[in-house]
Amino acid sequence: MLQLEHLNLVVRNIAAALTFYQAAFPHWRVRGGGENDWYGKPRNWLHFGDDYQYLAFADNGVEENRNLKEHQVGLAHFAFVTSDINGLIERLKEAGFEISIDGADNPYRKNVYFIDPDGFEVEFVEYLSDQPELRNQY
Repeated sequence: MLQLEHLNLVVRNIAAALTFYQAAFPHWRVRGGGENDWYGKPRNWLHFGDDYQYLAFADNGVEENRNLKEHQVGLAHFAFVTSDINGLIERLKEAGFEISIDGADNPYRKNVYFIDPDGFEVEFVEYLSDQPELRNQY
């Protein structure tokens, strides 16, 4: 079995990134952090998650993330499953973030996209069925 353990994101400011992800994942915690040198540039790092999955942040990122409306090679988005998409949307809105894209109309899932402070597009999905053949209709 394979399972995604973590994503490692280079960000401009860890505190700003945490504002977004703590609103999305109120049950996660800061697991650890520190300082290191990355190819001659000092940076702070932090792991935010639970005992099994986490997001790794490293600060001192420069330049802008790829333009999501263009065709550069790079990350398009990543997604998380939630059991309460409406609560998640409310928490992110209360933290100052607006929906970037409303998901497709589908009777078996709800989804929504937000842009985090560093320009990463994050999708959140709530499945309304446990049957894979219904959940995965396209």
